Amino acid sequence: MHNVRYGGFWRRAIAFVIDKAILFFISVPLIVIGSLILDTGLSFDPESLMTGPFLIAYYGTTILLNMVYFTYFHGSIGQTPGKMMLGLRVVPMTGDQMTFGIAFLRWVGYIISELIVNLGFIWIAFDGRKRGWHDMIAATYVIRTPRQNANYDNR
Repeated sequence: MHNVRYGGFWRRAIAFVIDKAILFFISVPLIVIGSLILDTGLSFDPESLMTGPFLIAYYGTTILLNMVYFTYFHGSIGQTPGKMMLGLRVVPMTGDQMTFGIAFLRWVGYIISELIVNLGFIWIAFDGRKRGWHDMIAATYVIRTPRQNANYDNR
């Protein structure tokens, strides 16, 4: 791809932190409400929060939400809310539109990128095309999108 500005490490890292914050604020109320509805017997004191049932519910919910969130946003519009805020978009190397299949494969790549001390994400800082392992697995790039100027009159 020529004449393309790739999304760099720090811009992508900030977008990822924004997305993870959004997911955190969605998952915690869901876990609390789900525990109350299902009457799991959980009390929300610090000791019971470290027990097996709570941890299973927490990790299960966060994994499912992460999968749905990243697969949906990348597959439908190529951008998560964090990427939108930072002017980034995920595109396939082929130049075609993103699909939910590519987005899901990219999400699976996130798991692989995290396995060895997040080395797959750190790789972005050193790769010439700013690609992490998840990008390589799904054959995608993250590019910078042109900023829209609201005051620009296109006549």
